[in-house]
Amino acid sequence: MAHGEKRRPRFVDMDTPSVARMYDWLLGGSANYASDRDACHRLLRIAPSSQQLARTNRAFLRRVVRVLVEEFGITQFIDHGSGLPTQDNVHEVAQQLNPESRVVYVDNDPMVLAHGRTMLDEDDKTLILDSDMRDTYRIIEAAKTLLDWGKPVAGLFVSVLHCLADTEDERDPAAVVQRVAAQLPPDSCMVICQLVSDNPEVRDGVTALMETETHGRWGRVRRTSEVERFFDGMQIQPPGLVDVIDWRPEGEPSPKHLRPTDWVEWGGVART
Repeated sequence: MAHGEKRRPRFVDMDTPSVARMYDWLLGGSANYASDRDACHRLLRIAPSSQQLARTNRAFLRRVVRVLVEEFGITQFIDHGSGLPTQDNVHEVAQQLNPESRVVYVDNDPMVLAHGRTMLDEDDKTLILDSDMRDTYRIIEAAKTLLDWGKPVAGLFVSVLHCLADTEDERDPAAVVQRVAAQLPPDSCMVICQLVSDNPEVRDGVTALMETETHGRWGRVRRTSEVERFFDGMQIQPPGLVDVIDWRPEGEPSPKHLRPTDWVEWGGVART
């Protein structure tokens, strides 16, 4: 929530699955309801590796924050679609490396906001903003109350762009990413990954399931080649756009025969 902003009462719909609560269940969390668990079981029938994928994505988030702090010297973050707080949140990883690190979390899920505010109320170097991730200018204005715009900022879109539908206006996910990149200070970075599958049965099946389960609050599972457009005009950093399990692994990555064959998280890091 931005400084000076009044908290708006929000209704938690326990009967409609939430992407954030489903992800929480896949990670082994408890901040979810029967509707979320039932939806996850239906998801697992289409994409059996979904729990493994959620954990892989969380490990990528930890690694990428560490690399941004230690190697890129970035200690300011805007986490779009941050989801429910779990272990090793962005500010926890960053502040372990540099206690002065600052993080703006952006989400509009009422349970995410409630849990986030409880966890972050005592941390004056974090801010949780009740906002749609597409509302770029409001987010940037609020972020400037906490972050120093004279220093680089990392914009994070980690496993959230598949929640946005393709449009022909400023709400298109690629347009959102480009708008954020254009607003960040010099030498900033963008971190982007999303769910992809080159198997049409998985891609279309998951998209249809999530569209129904979330009552339209979903975009689509995309192909690996489609993620490239999110990085237009940016300088993609090594090792390029990859399955996130292969992005700067801390040890030997899983061999190919032990990896998911249904879908993966695909993306990388770029300088703006």
